[in-house]
Amino acid sequence: MAGTEDTSIDIVVADKSPLVQAGLGRLFGGDERFTLMATAADGERFLEAVDRMCFDVGVIGWDMPYMDGRTVLQQLRQRSDPPRVIVYTGNAAPDVPRQVMQLGGAGFCSKREPPERLVETVLAVAEGRMVFPFMDMSQPGGDPFASLTSREQELLAALAHGRTNAQIAGDLEISLNTVKFHLKNLYGKLSVRNRAQAVAHYLKSHG
Repeated sequence: MAGTEDTSIDIVVADKSPLVQAGLGRLFGGDERFTLMATAADGERFLEAVDRMCFDVGVIGWDMPYMDGRTVLQQLRQRSDPPRVIVYTGNAAPDVPRQVMQLGGAGFCSKREPPERLVETVLAVAEGRMVFPFMDMSQPGGDPFASLTSREQELLAALAHGRTNAQIAGDLEISLNTVKFHLKNLYGKLSVRNRAQAVAHYLKSHG
């Protein structure tokens, strides 16, 4: 593991963008302090890497297909001795760092920061520290809609237009089970129990 002078920090990267994956590969692959063990395009493949290999730090996106960063962090809570995870995202929603912290993430870094900031964050997290931007934790969580992924926002808008689960699955070319999975997450983020409450919440906010 990390922490000794002659041992590099083992990293796995997950991001939906091949360009970001390649950029992070160059960033960490060219630095002898790190060993990039694998890259993944989504949260499901990142969790497969967690199950398959032992590494120190995961650098993951927040908005990813199949399984987003929020769900990855939730799943890691069920695993013994998981890697420490940094969320590296271009999502500007102000509530994301708070969610990452509450879900057990070890750090947060915006893609608007220079790459050196991500390197510093990984080094700090590998040493056992937590790295987050300043957050006033005495304030309420803010806009719940800001925490929705782009796919969840699509589904919510479809619900508001009266589309059924089967119709949404057809419209978005995804399975019915995937629709149900996203809706379950969506309801949880909005603190509602069903589609009627979700739609009422949506219409009140967007009226």
